[in-house]
Parts: sequence; structure tokens; C-alpha cells
Amino acid sequence: MSEAHEVGPGYRVVVVGASAGGLHALRTLVSGLPDDFPLPVVVVQHRAKESELLCELLQECSPLLVHEVTDKMDMGPGVYVGPPDYHLLVDEGYFTLTCDDPVRYSRPSIDVMFESAVDTYGMDVVGIVLTGANADGARGLRRIADAGGHCIVQEPGTAEVRVMPRSAAKAVPEACVLPLEDIAAHLVGIHGRRVPPCPPVNA
Repeated sequence: MSEAHEVGPGYRVVVVGASAGGLHALRTLVSGLPDDFPLPVVVVQHRAKESELLCELLQECSPLLVHEVTDKMDMGPGVYVGPPDYHLLVDEGYFTLTCDDPVRYSRPSIDVMFESAVDTYGMDVVGIVLTGANADGARGLRRIADAGGHCIVQEPGTAEVRVMPRSAAKAVPEACVLPLEDIAAHLVGIHGRRVPPCPPVNA
């Protein structure tokens, strides 16, 4: 049981999924990251087509630059937010937006974004599932774990809506289940190295 993934210098991208209650959770997460955090932080938040203020609300509390993704945008350090009504795909060094059919009634889909990140970066992905009212993200987080990436789930007791983190923790029992306020510090602590899966949490 000692198959820790110790290859390479560290992770290359952080992907984050949130739904109901996500604004508070995302603001807490990005406000805890320092201005020199080197990894792209890519966010899919379920939101209405007319929702236009998410980037501004995150920028208010983030020392990192917050971008709303456009098709073929280059990816570097900073926070990148998928626009409403498009699937967001993570490619090698840039993003692609698609209008493919909704997945589990969602576009953008967290699973689609997570799976694209794994297809591109494999074990170099850190995946995070935050608050939400459905199971989106659980399948994609399982893919990240299976590829050797690092998985984090918001502790359901700290989530505004617990369904999504509970589903993710069930799908990935080896994920690190952390209180919302601890996730940013955890990212800062691991970004330059690989870490083994966390011990399973009591179901």
C-alpha cells in the first residue's frame, strides 16, 4: 500500500468545482492564497447565464489576478473562472470553451473540466470539490485520483450545501477532507511537491 506518487517536481494546475453556496466558499479559498502562488487556479461555478459579477466579487478579495476565461486564453498563474453556459476545457497551457450539451443538466460541467485537466496534465492536477447541491465533480475527482493527482473535498459540515462534497468524498475516500478555511493553506503547503493520498475518513 506504499504506492505514493513521487514522480516529478510538483503539481501544475489546481481545478475547483462549486455550485450552490459557492460564492462564499470561493471567496474564502482565493483570499487565502498569496500573490505569488504559482499554479493556475481554474474554477467552474454553476451559475445562471446572466450572472456577470463572479470575477469582480472574487477579485475584491484575491491578491491574484482573476480572469473570466475566453476561448483559447493562455493559462498562467492566477484565478481563471469559466463563463456561464459554456463547458470549460483545460488544454496544454490554454483553455477551450465549447457549447456541447449540458452534462447532468449543467453547462459548465465540473466533471467535464476536471476530466479535461486529467487528460492534459495527468498526475499533475490538484482537484477541489466545494459546496453544492448535486453530484457534479465526483466522477471527475475520481479520475484525478486514479491518475495520481491530489484530491481535496470541503468538509461537508463547513459547506453551505453538503450534497456535492458528500458525493465527492464518497467517490474518492482517499481525498483530503478539509474545513473550508484550511484549503488555501493546504494548497500553499503542497504545490511544489507531491503528497500521498490522505487516510480515509470514517463514512
